[in-house]
Amino acid sequence: MTGTVLIALAVFAACAVEMVEALTIVMASGLTRGWRSSLEGAGVAVLCLVVLVAAFGPALIHYVPLDVLRAVVGSLLLVLGLQWLRKAILRAAGFIAQRDEDDIYRKEVERLSGIPRQSAGRDAVGFVLSFKGVLLEGLEVVMIVLTLGLSSGHLAVASLAAFAAVLVVGAVGIAVSRQLREVPENAMKLGVGVMLVSFGTFWGGEGVGVGWPGADLSLLWLLAGYAGLSWVAIQLLRRSRLTPHLGEVG
Repeated sequence: MTGTVLIALAVFAACAVEMVEALTIVMASGLTRGWRSSLEGAGVAVLCLVVLVAAFGPALIHYVPLDVLRAVVGSLLLVLGLQWLRKAILRAAGFIAQRDEDDIYRKEVERLSGIPRQSAGRDAVGFVLSFKGVLLEGLEVVMIVLTLGLSSGHLAVASLAAFAAVLVVGAVGIAVSRQLREVPENAMKLGVGVMLVSFGTFWGGEGVGVGWPGADLSLLWLLAGYAGLSWVAIQLLRRSRLTPHLGEVG
């Protein structure tokens, strides 16, 4: 039960973050280039993702040994999770700016508004922009769903969590329009990074024969350990940023 709940939470949070970024692109494209072309581009991207999952999902289930899958997936999750964790820690410590979806939206609208439309019908720029944005963000969603779902044996749970994230972010996006900064994206990325690194460590270890004490319950102390290390890293980085250099004292 512990592993199932953690899988659902990790997939939901990760997919919600990716959906916020995709929604920002589609909304900017729709309002500046026309909703028809933008929605068509997003729809084609979703169709490509469905085909991708249908083509590779069953093959991974039936032909790849579980230990090999867990070792590979664990490595991938560690790489992805450490990337998310690194950026989130640096943002929380003040070394890089917080990601502001409203600011990104405004800049994207300004950029797209300056590109002349070729006709009153379909707009190629809007179509390509929405297609690329949804496809790239969706690929990360697909990777997270497949890796977490297949390695844990809870693909249905992971898929439902991803679908729920799509529905929730889509509904919130429609309701609040451009107020995307209300979503605490950096906090979500920090939490997702901790989860992905924890799962990556757990499954990578299982793939090479590590016997974790307490089975799935080991995920809880892995999560606590990585969360604690992240907090310590943030505090140390904040202190180093605020402490003046010796040459500046006096």
